[in-house]
Amino acid sequence: MAIELIVNGRAVQISVPGTAPLLDVLRNQLDLKGARYGCGLEQCGSCMVLLDGEPIYACSREVGTAAGGRITTIEGLGTAERPHPLQQAFLDEQAGQCGYCLSGIIMRAKALLDHNPSPTRDDIAGALDKNLCRCGAHPRILRAVEKAAAMLREGKGA
Repeated sequence: MAIELIVNGRAVQISVPGTAPLLDVLRNQLDLKGARYGCGLEQCGSCMVLLDGEPIYACSREVGTAAGGRITTIEGLGTAERPHPLQQAFLDEQAGQCGYCLSGIIMRAKALLDHNPSPTRDDIAGALDKNLCRCGAHPRILRAVEKAAAMLREGKGA
């Protein structure tokens, strides 16, 4: 079955069953490795991507349900030369330790900042509540999202 998606601003057509997990398609068909398999049960957020601007779990989402939708992965945010303000803030604040969870956290933070450019710390903590970080980097993660929000409000970056 041919399924059409818009991934990181680029139209793609893939031949997979509509019931294939979106995460498998992103990683194995499109070679986008940023979203990761964690639990497979919508419990950790490592697989988080945006579908039409809303955070979704790619591990459990059937690719057929995303047909025609705009999917954004961590690879679609910025580049090494020009990182998105969230990516830059996470680097500046050293907000990751092992990094396994960060793409999912950043994608959920992007959805938050797109909807609320001036979140409180409680807003940020609430938005990221379902993303797990086993390394204990939560204080640095919160600071990074606050910093990125300020950067975006000031017009620095995407």
